[in-house]
Amino acid sequence: MVYLQYGRNILRRSKVLNTERVLHHPLFYGGQGVRYRKLEVILTTNVDKLGKAGETVKVAPGHFRNHLMPKLLAVPNIDKFAYLISEQRKIYQPKEVEEVKVVPKTEEDTMKEYQKAARRLENAKLVLRRYIKIDTELRSPVDKDEIISEVARQLGVRIEPENLQLPSPLSSLGEFEVPLRLPKTLPLPEGKVQWTLDVKIRKK
Repeated sequence: MVYLQYGRNILRRSKVLNTERVLHHPLFYGGQGVRYRKLEVILTTNVDKLGKAGETVKVAPGHFRNHLMPKLLAVPNIDKFAYLISEQRKIYQPKEVEEVKVVPKTEEDTMKEYQKAARRLENAKLVLRRYIKIDTELRSPVDKDEIISEVARQLGVRIEPENLQLPSPLSSLGEFEVPLRLPKTLPLPEGKVQWTLDVKIRKK
């Protein structure tokens, strides 16, 4: 009886040890930890509250499996996918636009532009064509706005209404010197007392 009881005790201890060996085995806890351990993934596009495309982030396995992976929003962080993502970004990522610093114009630069525009106006002739009503009288007169528009179109110079002295519209065929009001600091051409714009109105 003593031996039988001793054998039963040994068997119980053996079962307990086997149970403890299974329950406390590191692989078992390692397997249990998979569901709680976060995964490192590479985002393929910008994801709100998670990161930008190309960034490596940690997410819950379930979130990756049920949301990110089916929608191709992220891939596992392994060498193969990391290389593909980096190459894809080289191809599709737009180049960063270089910042252009705007340098404010100095008074000297502004005066040079005025001089260039004034010389072009002085040396050019604006030609307009009009239908006539009787003799040289125009069917529709030429006003200030039309002259400003044609100066920009034909001569490539932009002038403001205050730069043009035209008390009344031009109402007949012929050639006219229309006075220009430009900065007084601009040196006048030789033999001129003021800047003018030559306008020629021809029969259409």
